[in-house]
Amino acid sequence: MSTTKPPNVRPADDLGIAEAAGVLAQSGTVAVPTETVYGLAARADSAAAVAAIYRAKGRPDFNPLIVHVLDLAAAEALAVFDARARSLAEAFWPGALTMVLPRRPDAPLAPAVSAGLPTVALRVPAHPVMRAVLAATGLPLAAPSANRSGAVSPTNAAHVASSLGGRVDLILDGGSTRQGLESTIVAVRPEGGWSILRPGPITEAAIAGILGPQSDGVTSGSARIEAPGQLASHYAPGKPVRLDARAAEPGEFLIGFGPVAGAVSLSMHGDLAEAAARLYACLHLAAEAPEPRIAIASIPDDGIGAAINDRLRRAAA
Repeated sequence: MSTTKPPNVRPADDLGIAEAAGVLAQSGTVAVPTETVYGLAARADSAAAVAAIYRAKGRPDFNPLIVHVLDLAAAEALAVFDARARSLAEAFWPGALTMVLPRRPDAPLAPAVSAGLPTVALRVPAHPVMRAVLAATGLPLAAPSANRSGAVSPTNAAHVASSLGGRVDLILDGGSTRQGLESTIVAVRPEGGWSILRPGPITEAAIAGILGPQSDGVTSGSARIEAPGQLASHYAPGKPVRLDARAAEPGEFLIGFGPVAGAVSLSMHGDLAEAAARLYACLHLAAEAPEPRIAIASIPDDGIGAAINDRLRRAAA
């Protein structure tokens, strides 16, 4: 596919979903809204389709992909679920939780989905458009964020078009995403432990309320790449980023929060959920601004603030 081809954007209505299903069936790529960010979907059982994701994103092949399925039954056909994993599925699926679980030897998945690991990352999304696409295809869909690898994640169709353009066969425009941060990723270990690999909308405390405290010491700072979003430099806006700013210095575009006013604000009221939903949109605005550098106000590390700060540290790396 030519990189100069203009973006093919369709409304996420019945006709658009039917067209998307046809593209996916033919091993093409479709950008689809989820409740977190837009995903670049392709059928997960096709090596050619998965290769098209890596090619479109410029993604390193050691970085695994999340596989989206319609329900727990579809997930259990791909991975080994124990009682702990089922408890998490009952509590948080459909929703913004991805589980890294032992991959079944007979799982009909392209090897590149797992990047050579014996595990697979699975999620049952809640967004009605993504669920409609999954239902229409009847396929597991690999779907990392629909942007160039390492860049700011997309929360609307325009972000996808700007980042990927003609590298994606079809973009379904379902408006802005609601949560604005990628899913929480939790590894449920066969030996009994568990750990957060990527913070997200579902907090560590919420998971610990079901499984007990994290117990195997593997964190998002680990050298092992077990899941998306673990690279030290990620979500980068293409400019130097300064964190914990109280005011803009010369040549800086300031993203404010709470009492720290800026050119834009994550949340003037200091609301962390609003800040999470607006994070990537604000980073896109900062990337497009004439100022050569970006400053970002301090964000409390409580609750979803931990996930926001995880993204900001990687954006500044």
